[in-house]
Amino acid sequence: MPTSTEAQASVNETLRSDRKDSNQRQHTQTGTGGRWFSSSFLLNVGKCLILIIIIPPFLNYASLQREGQMLMPKGGQIVDIGLGQGMHLLCKGKGKPVVILDAPTGMSTDVWLHVQDNLATQTQVCTYDRTGLGFSKRLMQNETSASERVWGMSTTGRMVEDLHRLLQAAGIARPFILVGSELGALNSRFYTHIHDLEVSDLVLIDPIPEDLFEEDQWKDYWYGKLLPSLQVKQFSAATGLSRMLIILGAIEPNIQGENLPEEFVQRQKYLLSNPAHQSSAVDEHFFLNESAAQVRDISKFKPLTRRTPVTVITGDSFDQQIPEHLNQMVARLQKKFLEESYPSANHIHIKGTDRQMIYKKPSAISQHLRKLVNQRQGKQ
Repeated sequence: MPTSTEAQASVNETLRSDRKDSNQRQHTQTGTGGRWFSSSFLLNVGKCLILIIIIPPFLNYASLQREGQMLMPKGGQIVDIGLGQGMHLLCKGKGKPVVILDAPTGMSTDVWLHVQDNLATQTQVCTYDRTGLGFSKRLMQNETSASERVWGMSTTGRMVEDLHRLLQAAGIARPFILVGSELGALNSRFYTHIHDLEVSDLVLIDPIPEDLFEEDQWKDYWYGKLLPSLQVKQFSAATGLSRMLIILGAIEPNIQGENLPEEFVQRQKYLLSNPAHQSSAVDEHFFLNESAAQVRDISKFKPLTRRTPVTVITGDSFDQQIPEHLNQMVARLQKKFLEESYPSANHIHIKGTDRQMIYKKPSAISQHLRKLVNQRQGKQ
């Protein structure tokens, strides 16, 4: 029969065993709870990431589909120019000669808002969106003809082909006054050299010197700073981030000023959120060097006839947002280019302006264009 001491030892051993089992169960439960908490946390983070990645682009796309129909400028039309391609054309006013306005690099018809309205009281004025910009459809490479593939999608040669087919399809009266700014000036020059009988007057606003991209400083700025910033806008639009930032008031449209209709402001926000528009703007900037080379080659192959008067409108600087030394370089190259290419051109200098004069000082542009229209109407 066990003694009291042995009994007590047996009881203590049993208690220790129970405590050990209890500690093991608690440790097991704690580990299971930790793993469950970790899995739950990762699951919630994954759900949030999915919402952030998927929901904004989806909502942005749905909004773009609705806004694309609502925000097209009143009086604008989509013209079928062949190959299943539709281009947006906006004409205002009546009379001859018709004035055709070609926008700067990466910009839509809105940039000409005030200039077009001012001139429309005197004659018919037409603006258009280049392929992929604004409300014009962008085609894939395999949807173009063999001759158009030679030029490339976003180069001057292709844009001039598109413009020529657009004006023909719309039945625009010829000859017309052709006005272009920046890339639009390259397009206008190319068009006039090819179709000189269709253009009564050529007007160049801040024309880009053909050899500008031969300067290393300019290439460093253009491809190292400007183009990456535009690619960020493109990515932001594609992910729906631009729309969110617009709603929060963190970013504003580029074209600002007084007396802008609410529809105009909403349309600028729409374009800022539209990845197709932003992608085409990036491409136009990327291939600007090639566009300048195409114009240089066509100018040598088919020089402009003397019967086409040329007017050049420039400001104090190319762009006040870039460093002063680059502005000085552009001004020097531009002066040299104009003296060599258009020595007899009527050169108009507007003080206190840069390439944004189209929408910041539209009255100065309209004033000189009205004089041209008056002269042509007098001759007719």
